[in-house]
Amino acid sequence: MKKIHVGFLLSYDYDKLKKSIPPVYQEADAIFIAIDYKSRTWSGETFEVDPAFFEWLKEFDIDNKIQLYKDDFYDSNLIAIENDNRERHMLSLKMGIGNWLVQIDSDEYFVDFANFVKDLRRFDSYLDNPEEKNIQIAAFLINLYKYTDNGVLFIKKATRGVIATNYPNYKVARNTRKRIVYTQNILLHESIARDEAELVLKLDNWGHNIEVQDKEAFLDKWRTTNKSNYKIRENFFYIEPEKWKHLEFCEGNTIEKIRTNINLDRIMPSKFFIAKKNLGQYFKYLFK
Repeated sequence: MKKIHVGFLLSYDYDKLKKSIPPVYQEADAIFIAIDYKSRTWSGETFEVDPAFFEWLKEFDIDNKIQLYKDDFYDSNLIAIENDNRERHMLSLKMGIGNWLVQIDSDEYFVDFANFVKDLRRFDSYLDNPEEKNIQIAAFLINLYKYTDNGVLFIKKATRGVIATNYPNYKVARNTRKRIVYTQNILLHESIARDEAELVLKLDNWGHNIEVQDKEAFLDKWRTTNKSNYKIRENFFYIEPEKWKHLEFCEGNTIEKIRTNINLDRIMPSKFFIAKKNLGQYFKYLFK
């Protein structure tokens, strides 16, 4: 109990796990990878996994920390986001309540997971009777928009990402809608920075598939945005465009190069901002 258990969901973009698992491997006590036993997405489409991926996983797992968890994660009576919630809940139950339940998507890459673990440990007391004192621990995502011109366009302002909880009563994806503790931690989120075929596959099968109001208009803007014109464009989010107001450019076409070249100090929210958010969350849930 009171261990750091990290969960991943294996689906159509499973190959990205080769980039998201290594940054957390050393600090995790155990890693669980959920995969539907019929290889179905939340929308019911099927996908195939190259057997070479499982060979890579076996060779990489030198400390025998990784467990594959196969189960029936698709319910045809549910919409995609409901299947999303359901699978995350089932995965967290497998990971074990009483531990820190960290869920990271396959396209999210921690910059400093050891620091995040250090922040989690400050709240270990919340692992006692977690149902009665449910909290969530958040980091910040740098959302990558599109690879172009020997670099990547990314959203100028980092967004909150709920990464861990002590009790997995998920309401929307990883969000339990309980008290959030903000931390100064960053993940690079490859999000929609994919080739077009992969992006279309994601838009059709992820938890937000019915929320994208005009997929063709969104894709047209994504296709035509590049290093030459991104400064004169705005509003890039796929659901409510204004939530991703402006883009910036970073040299580097691999996660390793982007991590080196991007100015994290400028993007990371300040300690004052985080303290203010945490104070607000404390009082919001003080008597709930």
